[in-house]
Amino acid sequence: MAADKKIVVPEFEPVTYDPQYILMVNQLKKYFPIKDGMLAKTVGHVKAVDGVTFNLKRGTTMGLVGESGCGKTTTGRTILRLAGEKTSGQVLFNGQEVYDLSSKEMRALRTKMQIIFQDPFSSLSPRLPVGEIIGEAVREHNLVPKAEFDDYIDKVMDDCGLQPFHKVRYPHEFSGGQRQRICIARALALNPEFVVCDEPVSALDVSIQAQIINLLKDLQAKHNLTYLFISHDLSVVEHISDTVGVMYLGNLVEYGETDDIFKNPLHPYTKALFSAIPVPDPKVKKERIVLEGSIPSPANPPKGCKFHTRCKYCMDRCKHEVPVQKEIEPGHYVVCHLYDK
Repeated sequence: MAADKKIVVPEFEPVTYDPQYILMVNQLKKYFPIKDGMLAKTVGHVKAVDGVTFNLKRGTTMGLVGESGCGKTTTGRTILRLAGEKTSGQVLFNGQEVYDLSSKEMRALRTKMQIIFQDPFSSLSPRLPVGEIIGEAVREHNLVPKAEFDDYIDKVMDDCGLQPFHKVRYPHEFSGGQRQRICIARALALNPEFVVCDEPVSALDVSIQAQIINLLKDLQAKHNLTYLFISHDLSVVEHISDTVGVMYLGNLVEYGETDDIFKNPLHPYTKALFSAIPVPDPKVKKERIVLEGSIPSPANPPKGCKFHTRCKYCMDRCKHEVPVQKEIEPGHYVVCHLYDK
């Protein structure tokens, strides 16, 4: 009988903790096995996250953008250790390797790392009243004394724009925007330092989106929160983020300060992505860069540069040689052969 197909992961160079960063992600990889046949033999792997590297300063927001299926959500979940074991790489949170912690240590760390999900309705239990949804984890972790519990939940709800009488109501009695406020309150109740915002406004209409974005910014200023903000909406990312990472097929192809990336996108994929941002002035003509073909399968990505099958600047070396991350301007990194010296 043939053996299961093994993953061959090249070694990576570990990074040393730098105290200015709350989160350091180094060559993070997360592969999912593809099972086939009656014996569920592993015949390949989906390379959902394939060597992502970035650092996140305390009290700032990093936007993570890219097409559907490029690995944004899996990156967020892998950082929080919600997607099983990582395949390779480092995730340092306040200098601790998240994947070296025991179950007990990880449970204690859970209060410091939280997530706000994309769909507020499916992430809220329909059987529990709002007060219990927000307070359940607070009680589990014994964060406040019993006598102060109700007052604490009222304060968290007030911070998130919810009224005390909402505690006895159920999720189905609220609008989409209010449900997302409940999700934010649930995350905030644990007094976290780092929050993954997984497309928190994509299911809401535009006016409510603005309210939620402003709420997130106000809470960040008040509690010195650090966000990893995953989104499709580039205008929202430009508004809320201090730094931006652009993902394509499991890789971070460009990373830098928000102003630098939006004023001077370097990678051909980033340029195509940003050319799709609508301009509110009807008189302004914007050249739209249309990419040929569809995103390749992460189970069988192209050799060399993964973007070469859709890139109009493709050279022969792009088809065989994997590009490495280069710093073009201070703090502005790109992964592309066009910038090789």
